[in-house]
Amino acid sequence: MNSERRKPEAGLYLIATPIGTARDITLRALDLLGTADVLVAEDTRSLRHLMEIHGIGLGARPLWAYHDHNGERMRPRIMAALAAGQVVVYAAEAGTPMVADPGFDLARAAVAAGYRLVSAPGPSAAIAALTLSGLPTDRFLFAGFLPATAARRRAALQELAAVPATLVFYESPRRVAAMLADAARVLGDERPAALCREITKKFEEIRRDTLTALATGCAAESLKGEIVVVIDRGDSSNIREMDLDREVKEALNYGSVRDAADEVAARFGLSRRKVYQRALQLAAGLDRPDGAED
Repeated sequence: MNSERRKPEAGLYLIATPIGTARDITLRALDLLGTADVLVAEDTRSLRHLMEIHGIGLGARPLWAYHDHNGERMRPRIMAALAAGQVVVYAAEAGTPMVADPGFDLARAAVAAGYRLVSAPGPSAAIAALTLSGLPTDRFLFAGFLPATAARRRAALQELAAVPATLVFYESPRRVAAMLADAARVLGDERPAALCREITKKFEEIRRDTLTALATGCAAESLKGEIVVVIDRGDSSNIREMDLDREVKEALNYGSVRDAADEVAARFGLSRRKVYQRALQLAAGLDRPDGAED
């Protein structure tokens, strides 16, 4: 341990770890790793390797694992260390703690008990992807991982369709093609998006195109690595009546009046009542049996 490092006050310290390149760690995070009484990590092997790279010895200090499967058992042990006035550092496997990370319950417990909670900011895959996407950054929503099943994934996307912000998702390389195809169907096939893969790593790749084009490209190959999908916000401010009618008629081809109204209203951020009334009129003109009511 470097004797020049000044030991911080007792409390729980959240440190961000690199999402790829080991040198992306901050000097403050290295100081905390070198001075903490107790080290806690989502993945102890990853943290131990990171410390070795930067020449920080563990010594006799404990290194405890904290993840989704042992949180209930480990929290009391960590809380006891805080009660004893120790400096406890928690590190996510990669990136910033609390962002798609199991440390939330630990941080909440520390706050509830009145212990000091400190963040040492650093790498975040969501923020890095947003900056690389070329899409608007003034307002964005991090939505984490979408459900694995198609029906639930589409329902989740439908809820987000009207959000006036750039959308950021984490996704598995095995499901990303299906996710993009569903996003194209729900959010609009021409909606701009970016697929960011292996950010800061050797094979970093950024694809920028429409949702349909990205879905087609991903379906034709087998991707590997960590993936972040960034999708542009919808723009309903200038939608023309003829374009709205076209979208409603298309939705009526495979759904009821209610379903068509819900989908189109969510996709373009429009009043559901307004779209529903127009769908009723169009369905009547198409001699739909549900034209009057559904």
